[in-house]
Amino acid sequence: MTEPTAARIAQVFNAQFLVSHNTMMSGGAAEPLYEPAVGSQPSRILFTYDYPASALHEAAHWCLAGRARRGLRDYGYWYVPGPRNTQQRREFFAAEAPVQALEAIFAQACNVRFVVSADDFAASPEELEEFTGRIEQRIAQRRQRLPERARSFAEALTRAFANTRALEHERG
Repeated sequence: MTEPTAARIAQVFNAQFLVSHNTMMSGGAAEPLYEPAVGSQPSRILFTYDYPASALHEAAHWCLAGRARRGLRDYGYWYVPGPRNTQQRREFFAAEAPVQALEAIFAQACNVRFVVSADDFAASPEELEEFTGRIEQRIAQRRQRLPERARSFAEALTRAFANTRALEHERG
């Protein structure tokens, strides 16, 4: 089985989407960032340093973003760093639950450990438990029907990392 490094995840992503969607992924960034295509330059997904989880998380954002959002820097989403107030945490959790659910599916496809991230130390244990529950519900829903780009990427990860267990799970 091939080791799931961030660089290898980016290679798999680029093989799937650079030509078909004019989008490339690379690491080494201090902060994750999505930049839409400009002129002859493809769209760029930058993930944090060389972390596989960051690469998978940013791929999940891209796979869920529609055409209009993919035309905007960072998909046009707001981001407030922690600590957030209660309302900001609710908004963050609502936006992040589908993304982290898809990240978890990608992580399973390539045998990377998935960890729920509230990205905010101010979140209470109850908020974290509710957020984790939302993610688990979304994982169950998503497994039934992945968006096309997400399905394609999950299958490519499964093949690239020779994850026969994930293949068997998807079939059955």
